[in-house]
Amino acid sequence: MPPIISVNDIGKEYRLNAVQNQHDTLRDKVASLFSRSTHSHAVSESASNDFWALQGVDFDVSEGEVVGIVGRNGAGKSTLLKILSRITTPSTGEAILNGRVGSLLEVGTGFHPELTGRENVYFNGTILGLRKQEIKARFDEIVAFSGIEEFIDTPIKRYSSGMKMRLAFSVAAHLEPEIMIIDEVLAVGDVDFQKKCLGKIKDVANAGRTVLFVSHNMNAVNQLCSRIIWLDRGRLKADSTDVHDVCGRYLLGEHGSLKGLHDADRDGALDSDFFSLRSFRLIDGAGKTIDRTVAGSQGFGVEIDVDIRRLSPLLNFGFAVIDDQGRHVFWSTTTDKSEQDWPTLTVGRNILTANVPGHILNEDRYRIDFFASLHAQGWISQPANTHVSVFLQIAGGLSDSPTGAHVVQEP
Repeated sequence: MPPIISVNDIGKEYRLNAVQNQHDTLRDKVASLFSRSTHSHAVSESASNDFWALQGVDFDVSEGEVVGIVGRNGAGKSTLLKILSRITTPSTGEAILNGRVGSLLEVGTGFHPELTGRENVYFNGTILGLRKQEIKARFDEIVAFSGIEEFIDTPIKRYSSGMKMRLAFSVAAHLEPEIMIIDEVLAVGDVDFQKKCLGKIKDVANAGRTVLFVSHNMNAVNQLCSRIIWLDRGRLKADSTDVHDVCGRYLLGEHGSLKGLHDADRDGALDSDFFSLRSFRLIDGAGKTIDRTVAGSQGFGVEIDVDIRRLSPLLNFGFAVIDDQGRHVFWSTTTDKSEQDWPTLTVGRNILTANVPGHILNEDRYRIDFFASLHAQGWISQPANTHVSVFLQIAGGLSDSPTGAHVVQEP
């Protein structure tokens, strides 16, 4: 079966500061004459400045796939969707779409401001190629989902951005196009409506329709998408079905590390009069080092491997979880519990593990700092002031509570 979307070497070039040759009003013509007479030399010099919003982008999408498209601002995501929606034409290459397209791009796109909400529902349905009776059969469901029944006969120009988005999404989702293209517009809606939208997109995908979904919300991308495309400066950086991995690399950056301190890195390890740190890492349930994104519903372990030279009843170890804004989320230490429950440390090698259950951390990027101290006396290694750290990316899920984790010693 041929792909429902085929993007072949797409490129889009814009000319910056180019002279505009058409003016709609007498005012524009007078203003343009003045601007050309006083700035003609500057404009002619800058007219050759070219900017490629997209360059050499190739991919196919099969029917029924839900594809997330991610990238920084200016990466070319919206330009790509506009090409696929036939709003703009590519400078190079071609895009072939084998199905009716429903697009939800900028808020209010496709709505006529002078028409009422009711009239715009029929207007959009007609553009999608539906007959009046087909639109009428879905009308009540569209309006009910949007939640703006009392304003349906009010002109769109009086709608708030949120109301426009609600109606636009409801129209796009319920008129059943074979291909649904959604840009980052859900951010306009409130939390409850966002949940409704995500649920509807899942229903659309389960019905076998194709969805292209652009979002900066990695939680939504991880929930909805079975495939991810990463655009960077107009080029295709990654195209993978490993959504968690690409989300993690995108959020952390190519030079970000999810790995901790290992035996091979011991030249940079922490040494003190009391101990030498062998390794500090995050581990999964099988004891393997975590070097990729972790789902919010999954737990993980923090392992501290130390050689103790000198014992003290006050010696303790732990870690601090610090979010991307530098806020300390929680700490966990070997002395969290009452003294009789502290792990028994011995001279020689000691491996300490804290098990952090799922649904503790919200989706975000975190830094996990190692620390050690003499209990109630002073720091040996202080959190937020140490080179012994590991990064963690949580993707998807909301925390149930602020409950921390307790460090225990391996048998």
